[in-house]
Amino acid sequence: MAPASQDGLKVIILGGGIAGLTTALALTKFAPQGKVPKIDIYEIRPEPATVGGAVNLTPNALRMLDHLGALSIMRENDYGKTIDYLEVFDVYTGKLAESDFQGPDKKGVGNPPYKALRITRGDALKAVLEAVRKQDNITMTCGKRTVKIDEQKDSVTLTFEDGGSATGDLLMGCDGIHSVTRLKHVEPERKATYSGVSNAFGFAPIDPDFKVHFECTAINFARRGMLLTSYHNSKMDSVYVGALMQVKDVGSRDGWKSVGADAEKTRAQLLERFGDSKIPCIIPLIEKAQDFFLWPVFTLTKHGKWSTDRVMLLGDAAHAMPPQGESTGIVFEDTVLFSRCLTRWIEKGQPGGNMREAFDAYEKLRKSRIEVAFEESKNVVSTVSDAGWLGHTIKTYVVPWFLWFTHGYRYKHFMEDVTTVDIGY
Repeated sequence: MAPASQDGLKVIILGGGIAGLTTALALTKFAPQGKVPKIDIYEIRPEPATVGGAVNLTPNALRMLDHLGALSIMRENDYGKTIDYLEVFDVYTGKLAESDFQGPDKKGVGNPPYKALRITRGDALKAVLEAVRKQDNITMTCGKRTVKIDEQKDSVTLTFEDGGSATGDLLMGCDGIHSVTRLKHVEPERKATYSGVSNAFGFAPIDPDFKVHFECTAINFARRGMLLTSYHNSKMDSVYVGALMQVKDVGSRDGWKSVGADAEKTRAQLLERFGDSKIPCIIPLIEKAQDFFLWPVFTLTKHGKWSTDRVMLLGDAAHAMPPQGESTGIVFEDTVLFSRCLTRWIEKGQPGGNMREAFDAYEKLRKSRIEVAFEESKNVVSTVSDAGWLGHTIKTYVVPWFLWFTHGYRYKHFMEDVTTVDIGY
């Protein structure tokens, strides 16, 4: 239990999703002794959203969650399914490659070692929420819609739709790709654009004797998209079925909501795209999946403004991109690195009361990594876009080569611990 100190900063976080919650945990954990911040989280939804697909938490992501006190909660509740390696298939010809998380001794990557964990977004959020509730310096209020952000030299004030307000020393915009913090204050002209691909997902309950073609998790490439099939709990009685595929832009958020709500139309589209698969379990898994959802994948431009003098954007609010396998881990690293930069600034005596020094140090440290991730995400979009037989055949040769060629780079990143990396100032 971390009590807030009267000498600590008063921090406002917009967004009660996993980015906002882990930011609160990181600011608490890495605060200087005796200067734990008072943190107020405001979430627009009436309650935290514990619905969604399943994500792969890579070793670096698990390392951060362990530092923040959430991984032990996941393990205590038996959330998720440990992933030794990811298998890659061509749905017409069979297995192409593997990407493993086991390390040379099969125990995991790094010291201490971590493998990967496939977990539903809901379970991940529940674990982080439980970690947050253990900290009495953190409060969360749901159902708060921000209508105005007013930044002064020494404070920032939010005005809510219900007439209430909140004032703090620092505002963290952790409110996702359609961030109010960005659109109302930091960079209003930087709006999200549709990437051209959408994510369709559901969960297929299976019997113990149901045969699948993968050990834990598999990426299945077809001519018209990619289908992820994966266990997501230790019982292995359910398979996450998630497709990334090229879908024509509907044109509006309300239009996407309408299209995404038609589960049977989404199922029919997946059966059309992957119905010629030679892997026997693909069609039954699509047919068994319950409550299919279709979500458009939005992105931001590669370069953009992340901050003002007292407001900082983190996660998708700053750098949303198509999924490239490490998106969630990148968010956790954001929160830890920023918290360490802010702590260093506090320890140096808050020169002039200007946070710009901490902000600049964080952005200098982080932007190069994000730019690399952006380029990786472009490859994902092109790989899952519709292709003819020739284009798909070329893809089946390129993907294994790419995994082999980038193996060392991925392992280096999986081993990194941003709690100890030199922050440069």
